[in-house]
Amino acid sequence: MKEDIETFLNYLATKKNRSLNTLAAYRNDLNQLISYIKEEKAKGIIKPKSNDELLKRYLLNLSEKSYSSATLARKIASAKSFFKFMVDSGKLRESPTQNLISPRVAKHRPKFLSSTEYQRLLAEPAKLSTPESKRDMVMLELLYATGLRASELTSLNVEDVDLERSCILCIHGSSKRRIPFDHHTNQLLRNFLKNDRLDLLFNRKENALFLNRRGGRLTRQGFWQIVKNYASKAGFNTKITPHTLRHSFAARKLQSGADLQSIQQILGHSYISSTRIYKQPLSSLR
Repeated sequence: MKEDIETFLNYLATKKNRSLNTLAAYRNDLNQLISYIKEEKAKGIIKPKSNDELLKRYLLNLSEKSYSSATLARKIASAKSFFKFMVDSGKLRESPTQNLISPRVAKHRPKFLSSTEYQRLLAEPAKLSTPESKRDMVMLELLYATGLRASELTSLNVEDVDLERSCILCIHGSSKRRIPFDHHTNQLLRNFLKNDRLDLLFNRKENALFLNRRGGRLTRQGFWQIVKNYASKAGFNTKITPHTLRHSFAARKLQSGADLQSIQQILGHSYISSTRIYKQPLSSLR
């Protein structure tokens, strides 16, 4: 089944344009599922063909691990998608997950930063004058100006920045999109590329736009920690992540009169339903 999972993941990457993060989540979920099935069948308690019973026990096992309803729903969705793929490809007659019911997931209104709150966050790296803090300011400004995902931001290369046309080339999975930015962001990037980035550059062949202190590409996890640290220093009592800045971008676009379709295109949502969440009454962190 390991080979089937890899074939399925390749299908999601090439045909469905799923992101690397989504593929990693699916791989983890499915490997967890097959490991459980192997362990249960090895006990000899359940007959090998009792797939429905196995899956029921698997779900019970997941619920006992105190996963959130959102995580449980995702793990069930992973299993359903995989077994549907197996049926569609002719390797199974029917999906053993067809009777599985996903837990109800409460939809939370996205939180965003007001302009004042954003400036309060930005003031933290501005207090410093290190190569890292200068890099962090540019990353925060670019995220706030474009609505990029953290993974997309840290995946940017120098050649993805087009200063002449004031846009960046963003690659998400197998899809590509160009996202414009304003004059202020253009000047920040221009100065960063000419000066501040060089302070962290040890290898001239390194093409990552944002570098860590060792001269390598800054990771998504590293950037999440950076945002968390600045939010803590700024005295925010609620959780702030790079996704909060993505929500803030979408909120500003909507408030300035942009339509959902244009916001969907910039954010890179595959479905308009993902963008409609911004039509709900939005709430700032105050």
